[in-house]
Amino acid sequence: MKSFIPNLLTLANLACGLLAIVSIFSSDYKQAAILMAMSQVFDFFDGFAARLLKVHSELGKQLDSLADLVSFGVAPGFLVFKMFQMSYLSGEPSPDFLPYIALLIPLLSALRLAKFNIDTRQADYFIGMPTPANALFLYSIGLMGIYTDNETVQNIILHPFLLTAITIITSFLLVAELPLMSLKVKNTKWKENKGRIILLLGIVLLLVIFRFRALAFIIPFYLLLSLVFKPNKK
Repeated sequence: MKSFIPNLLTLANLACGLLAIVSIFSSDYKQAAILMAMSQVFDFFDGFAARLLKVHSELGKQLDSLADLVSFGVAPGFLVFKMFQMSYLSGEPSPDFLPYIALLIPLLSALRLAKFNIDTRQADYFIGMPTPANALFLYSIGLMGIYTDNETVQNIILHPFLLTAITIITSFLLVAELPLMSLKVKNTKWKENKGRIILLLGIVLLLVIFRFRALAFIIPFYLLLSLVFKPNKK
């Protein structure tokens, strides 16, 4: 029975992702964001439980990728698609095909997850943006654009050409051969963990200053620190 506990947590991740998609279709974006956050929690604890119980399995590995594709690929893809539709309602002139650029998010998320499953280099660091981090960034941008009281900010974030740029850049980062810092801590040495410690302290500071809006700045901060404290390739 204990061997299935991590899989139950993975299925909970998947269920939250599916419910997030339903919430997006119902235009309840705050609920979708809460469900995405719950998916992130379950995604963390399924791996933690597998390591704690020492019950790694090929089934769990593949199930985890499928759940992540739905929660952190398909769901944010639908969110960005809806944001494109909002930009059309605002009267911004743009080509009719632009909303379908949002399909890049689930498509390249699938490619990124498939690469991760067979890439032995990613034990100590990531290559390309992790799908949960990408989803976090897209949801934060979405919430800022949809719920801000500042009409100028809303018009900027929901501008179709800015949405196009964000979609293309973040999708490219998913599959880019870019080594990024992992949060896995294997010892307590400052030299080996200073990047992670600075990242965590920076996240706390950003959250104190900007509250939920900080989520939009955390991912660029993470990318910058990964470049400064470039992971050592083995």
